[in-house]
Amino acid sequence: MAECTERRQLGTTDIQISPVGLGCWPIAGMTSLNVNDRDSLATLEAGLDAGVNFLDTAYCYGADGESERLIARCIQDQRDNVVIATKGGIHWTEAGERIVDGSPAVLHRQCEESLQRLETDRVELLYLHAPDPKIPIAESAGALRELLDAGKTRSVGISNVTVRQLEEFQAVCPIAAFQPPYNMLQRQIEQDTLPWCQQHNVSVIVYWPLMKGLLAGRLSRSHQFLEGDGRLKYPMFQGEEWEKNQDFLDRLRDISKGIGKTVAQTVVNWTIHQPGITAALCGAKRAEQILETRGAMGWKLSPQHQEFIDDALRDRGLAITRSAV
Repeated sequence: MAECTERRQLGTTDIQISPVGLGCWPIAGMTSLNVNDRDSLATLEAGLDAGVNFLDTAYCYGADGESERLIARCIQDQRDNVVIATKGGIHWTEAGERIVDGSPAVLHRQCEESLQRLETDRVELLYLHAPDPKIPIAESAGALRELLDAGKTRSVGISNVTVRQLEEFQAVCPIAAFQPPYNMLQRQIEQDTLPWCQQHNVSVIVYWPLMKGLLAGRLSRSHQFLEGDGRLKYPMFQGEEWEKNQDFLDRLRDISKGIGKTVAQTVVNWTIHQPGITAALCGAKRAEQILETRGAMGWKLSPQHQEFIDDALRDRGLAITRSAV
């Protein structure tokens, strides 16, 4: 892990994480094509070797914990150098139905199973993956507080919640990290949860920094999505919004060329240097993907290039990101 040593503090803990984290959903193989253990292990190894010490997974990443099991195979000889975040509160039925269950008993059981899969006695960060509408969030927080006190996790986080839910959770269990979607075109958290987290010293760990691949700049204006591609349900990938995004990406390509970086590196670098953002989770199923996005670390956009991006975003206008279904 000597290639890049940029690190940031996780909340008020003594845990230090790379500002680019490896999102380990793709290696679970549930929604990504052409996934296999060999490439997944190579992806994990490449990220760690390149200085990405922060791995983000979940109990439900895989029908049977495939993501966590692969991580265990990769980190056996370097466990103390790796920061593992996992999540509880969501699982799949045998029929493939997604179930949200934040009950204390389930959170305890899933944590124990995750530790067994990861072949470790603790994780550095354990999230409530999503609030359970059937369970008061304070009850879920109480279960995670018990796991924190028992040493099963070194810190606790929460994902996909409102400011009110953050406050209710925090009243029971200290929050080290909050995980929402955020990128150049999805900036809603700047109006509510991000300021709250800044005020309370909570790290904001964002997912979708490349907006499902859109902001990586590799989808041409004439790109044809395959039938069944989940991105087609998002307005960002259709009609007028698609054309506006392609105009914006043309600007980003020119800016990135002037910097000597790829579009993905420019976008992720912008993201991790926004006020209050601690890290961005970059999903990958191939080594070259995480090696590219780790190149967003160790430098910062110049004021001039930041201004170019601000101008491009202003011209792009408000993006419609809500799902069309």
